[in-house]
Amino acid sequence: MSNQRKFFVGGNWKMNGDKDELTKICNSLMNAKLHETTEVVVAPPSIYLDFVRQKLPAKIGVSAQNCYKIPKGAFTGEISPAMIKDNMCDWVILGHSERRHVFGESDHLIGEKVKHALESGISIIPCIGEKLDERESNKTNEVCFRQLKEIAANIKDWTRVVVAYEPVWAIGTGKTASPAQAQEVHKCVRDWLKTNVSEEVAKSTRILYGGSVTSGNCKELASQPDVDGFLVGGASLKPEFIDIINAK
Repeated sequence: MSNQRKFFVGGNWKMNGDKDELTKICNSLMNAKLHETTEVVVAPPSIYLDFVRQKLPAKIGVSAQNCYKIPKGAFTGEISPAMIKDNMCDWVILGHSERRHVFGESDHLIGEKVKHALESGISIIPCIGEKLDERESNKTNEVCFRQLKEIAANIKDWTRVVVAYEPVWAIGTGKTASPAQAQEVHKCVRDWLKTNVSEEVAKSTRILYGGSVTSGNCKELASQPDVDGFLVGGASLKPEFIDIINAK
């Protein structure tokens, strides 16, 4: 990893937690010795954004898990980047594989969300990744590049973008991409950025790995030259999240 890319660990809490549970997690993060050069961001369910933001110190970022593509309107159940900001939160995860595959979000819609979130002053964690059948038919790069193209087309300022590579077959399955597999895709993504955006963006943009990251495999994954951190699911609700934050 280049010295200019600050190690980044995100915790995606998905649809989990209640106030008691989230208070415990926040307390454990506040009491832990976290590596000072690692940027940490957690993503609670949207109903708890304000609750979690008030519990945590400013050095730990708080992210929404999703948002819509316009500021306000008749979109029942959605939240806007303006609302995220109004809760003093600075980040949003976009295009997570569960949004793509459970809720049917298209590459195009995710691109529109990316554009609006950045224009609204929110930093983004856009996700890309292939399903098992796509990996087995050697379409990993094709799928990742297709998703990335739609995201990149909507970004003017890359300084507020952290890309997450999450192989869908490794999310919540206990299967993890080997460090070599992760590094291979991360390098391909970085090469794509170099060719299609700019060398500077390729050099400075952080690319996270997500998919069954645990305290057992995080150190070896973190040692790969193009892995700049993690987007952690299930393990971010457990004590081992501290070990993952300190993997570097």
